[in-house]
Amino acid sequence: MALWGTIINAAAILVGGLLGLMLNRMSEGIRSTVMQGIGLALVVLGLSMTLKSTNFLLIVGCLVLGGVLGELLRVERNLEALGRQLERGVHTLTRLANRRSINNAASDKSRTSAEGMPTAADVKMHDEPQVQGKIAVGFVNTTLIYCVGAMAILGSLDSGLRGQHDILYTKAMLDGFLAIIFASTMGVGVLFSAIPVFLYQGAMALTASGIASFVDKAMLDEIIVQMTAVGGVLIMGIGINLLELRKINVANLLPSVLIAAFAVPLVHWISNW
Repeated sequence: MALWGTIINAAAILVGGLLGLMLNRMSEGIRSTVMQGIGLALVVLGLSMTLKSTNFLLIVGCLVLGGVLGELLRVERNLEALGRQLERGVHTLTRLANRRSINNAASDKSRTSAEGMPTAADVKMHDEPQVQGKIAVGFVNTTLIYCVGAMAILGSLDSGLRGQHDILYTKAMLDGFLAIIFASTMGVGVLFSAIPVFLYQGAMALTASGIASFVDKAMLDEIIVQMTAVGGVLIMGIGINLLELRKINVANLLPSVLIAAFAVPLVHWISNW
């Protein structure tokens, strides 16, 4: 089953995210230090991925074209809009839960008044979670981290081409651990990232299973290398964002990875022409 590794990966993110939400009382100092450590690790990981390719001109070309396409398609803005929609949904559920608790308190008004305890009129919603913006940020950042990487590409292709899921099993363990950290620092938005991870890796696995018989193995290996290299640059961008050194619109560069897949056969065709 081509999607089995992807299913396990998405489930690991959900489980790790739920565990992370239980640890949301982590001190601000610990959260900041952990995020800085992850940011540095992502920069190093992205650099190592990029250095796997020696065709840096192709990488630059893919990033330029991908950036232009991403800006035209407004990828980052659309992702953020989706994150805000999820955020509003969570706020609505929170308000409904609070109103329900207030109604329950109102039904006990006479009893609590007789005992000198606060009545329903004294019940306020001052404890409503202040998560404005955090859900969208957590959703966008973790979606990019989980989807843009060597293991996401290689694992999905391996699942589709050979039916082997070892790479995605390993990625699931790593993503689950990261989800614990991310959810404890970024909030519930991390859990929603399991959806695009499933769609992205699942689509890649199904596509790979369909085109395996049409692409030469050497060509496929080169495509994977270039996609990994371009993805490494985006991983470094995510790390820089987490370090808060500069805001980089990484989502708008995502089309670069797809362009890299088409650029390799195009370059071979031009060189042989």
